[in-house]
Amino acid sequence: METTAFSSVDTLWVLFGAVLVFFMQPGFAMLEAGLTRAKNAGNIVLKNLMDFSLGSVFFWLIGFGIMFGAGSSLFGSIDIFSKADTYGGTYPSYAFLIFQTVFCATAATIVSGAMAERTKFISYVIYSIVISAVIYPISGHWIWGGGWLGSLGFHDFAGSTTVHMVGGVAAFVGAAMLGARIGKYGKKGESQAIPGHSITLAALGVFILWFGWFGFNGASTVSMSGDSILSASTIFVTTNLAAAAGAVAVLFLTWIRYKKPDVSMTLNGVLAGLVAITAGCDAVSPLGALIIGLIAGVVVVFAVEFIDKVLKVDDPVGAVAVHGVCGALGTILTGVFALDGGLLYGGGFKMVGIQTLGVIAVAAFIGAAMFITFGIIKKTIGLRVEKEEEITGLDIVEHNLIGYADFMPSVFAGDISSEEKTFETAPVPEAPASTHSGTKLTKVVVIINQIKFEALKLALDKLGITGITVTQVLGRGMQKGHTEYYRGSVVETTLLPKVKVEIVVAKIPVKTLIDTIKQTLHTGNIGDGKIFVYNVENVVKVRTSQEGYDALQDEEAK
Repeated sequence: METTAFSSVDTLWVLFGAVLVFFMQPGFAMLEAGLTRAKNAGNIVLKNLMDFSLGSVFFWLIGFGIMFGAGSSLFGSIDIFSKADTYGGTYPSYAFLIFQTVFCATAATIVSGAMAERTKFISYVIYSIVISAVIYPISGHWIWGGGWLGSLGFHDFAGSTTVHMVGGVAAFVGAAMLGARIGKYGKKGESQAIPGHSITLAALGVFILWFGWFGFNGASTVSMSGDSILSASTIFVTTNLAAAAGAVAVLFLTWIRYKKPDVSMTLNGVLAGLVAITAGCDAVSPLGALIIGLIAGVVVVFAVEFIDKVLKVDDPVGAVAVHGVCGALGTILTGVFALDGGLLYGGGFKMVGIQTLGVIAVAAFIGAAMFITFGIIKKTIGLRVEKEEEITGLDIVEHNLIGYADFMPSVFAGDISSEEKTFETAPVPEAPASTHSGTKLTKVVVIINQIKFEALKLALDKLGITGITVTQVLGRGMQKGHTEYYRGSVVETTLLPKVKVEIVVAKIPVKTLIDTIKQTLHTGNIGDGKIFVYNVENVVKVRTSQEGYDALQDEEAK
């Protein structure tokens, strides 16, 4: 096609959409890393990076042709290196190629979260290649490439089924064949919460995904001229309303079910609304989008609980419920709420039937294909890491990654200048004779709530205590902390933030010290703290070589 036949506006719109959808990749990475444990964060990030990198190569190499090539109603064509120049419209074929590449990478990366924390990296790499090169393109051809579902009138505008349900079904098969993480289920099969390490990262990931979804849905018009201008504007509104409604639905539902609004589930509610509206974002009214989002928000909560507690499939991030269940749900609901042909708008059950048929057909194909793929991998190189490796963490055993900057001890983090690290030593003085030899030394340790520390510090200052050691710690008493829920499962042991204050005394009577601490902290309520008393054998002040009683005083050696 001649360059003059292309529309610069349409081409820019498609390329801009590709950039927005690409930006969803770090969104998935942050979400999955945040909802899993820190010892596996590097592994999660690298898997997401490889989903896009490997997907880009193999989708360009063979997958794009299979998906959009002129073949049969079941299979496109083998177009090695995507050389054909027949895939575009008012935009070049390569613009369409990169736009579809980022969609392919999205489908692949959904699986990463569901199989997190126990999958061999090499096994995941093989999976990522297979789904990007063959499996996703085949089902995609049925819907978007001129295949049999598209010919029937199956409506999936931006990929509730084509992208999200494909990823969700693959995630379900992979997680089920892989088995649950160590410690996820108790002896009686009860679900036990394994909280992620950073709700902040997870929230950042969801905001990035929400932002990128405007390109995912909006730019799927692949045009910004004529009627597409109005269509894209409407899509932005329906997309946003569904996401917001999903969040609101989950917020209030979890507030009722768990007595407190659940943060991570509410984040999933946003994604549930986004996934559900993706099929019909161009076909439903803003009110229809709101209702679809509300329904998806309610369904995702029960889907997470059902998959976790009934099916016993361990999905750390809720990928199966969000993408698999809500992808299917949104596709079918399009047949209900579509303004043109929907059940509620005089179209009868025809569209609902076609939508349901498409969901079942794609789910069956993806389920079978992924069962074979993961089965071969499991029988050959294995899917799961060894028990000891899982306990240690995949960052260390798979990548030699001891930690990353946010979690490294400061001595390794390079926060001490070279000048500060260099110091001169001096001769050690002889220990002076003590005038208080035999005086008893006692260590008193106090564990208190953080809010009481300042009051205790002031009381110790008034008593004449000049030296204390303070540490921030986590702990629980006989009450085992507050009862908490994480994604619908009770957190068995809640460790609460505490402050540990250590004091060693000789001159001040121990009873006086204890009485002062008790008087300062006592309220008569649970959580007043505990005092531990220990005998100390000796104390040595390094600077002066003073020992025992003298080492605890302010006077320097003569």
